[in-house]
Amino acid sequence: MERPGGTGKTKKEQIFNVFFREKPATLLITLNNAKSDIYASNLAKQIDCTYSHVVKILQQMEDAGLIEFDKQGRLKLLTLTKKGREVAEHIDKIRTLL
Repeated sequence: MERPGGTGKTKKEQIFNVFFREKPATLLITLNNAKSDIYASNLAKQIDCTYSHVVKILQQMEDAGLIEFDKQGRLKLLTLTKKGREVAEHIDKIRTLL
């Protein structure tokens, strides 16, 4: 249920965002649920975020060992590491519980 004068988000979404930064958490979950190859540009569109912000988040996640870039020509395919999949699954479970 949306709060009066709120952001248009449900209470569930609002409390989730108290614990997690929305875009990075959504990015990890989206990567984990991807059914096909995914690149930074189409990921940015899927999570409604700028390409440059997505790249910045992805670089931090790569440094943390959560994702890997697989360069294929001019494109970089994104894949979650084992650790990245585990983190994404835990975040998704928490989102479901809230």
